[in-house]
Amino acid sequence: MNKEVEVRIGTPDDIHAVMQLAILACKENGISIPNTEKLLADVWAGLTQDFGVMGLIGAPGQALEGLVLLRIGTLWYSDDPIIEEKCVFVHPDFRSAKGGRARKLCEFSKKVADELSMPLVIGVVSNTRTRSKVKMYERLFGQPAGAYFLYGGKTGEWHQEAAE
Repeated sequence: MNKEVEVRIGTPDDIHAVMQLAILACKENGISIPNTEKLLADVWAGLTQDFGVMGLIGAPGQALEGLVLLRIGTLWYSDDPIIEEKCVFVHPDFRSAKGGRARKLCEFSKKVADELSMPLVIGVVSNTRTRSKVKMYERLFGQPAGAYFLYGGKTGEWHQEAAE
């Protein structure tokens, strides 16, 4: 019998598994070389619930299947708090598996926003499977309130160049 996919709240004990998956996310979707100290700072804030939270799929102490990092901050023009989705990422080995992991991570984000009564700001910055990602977000969140554009770069390009 298949167990239903569940998103749990990450804890500091998850740091190593989260960082492994976060680096993989940067390799696939990052625009430039990641600074692991900056990445660690945001991840740690999410895992310690210091103006953030991390939703994780996978058992504690094991490799993770997916993650979402949410941070609380403000927009550049306001002091009102918002929740910003920094990253939703499903490990490539689990993208075609049953259970809808990306959907579950997005639903977790909506739940956090509802419980905190704060707006949730999301962006899709990707040159890979972008249309399917946007369609999923439209199904879950409604019509977009804008778009991202990337000029002079391509997501994942830094990693491909470094490998050559």
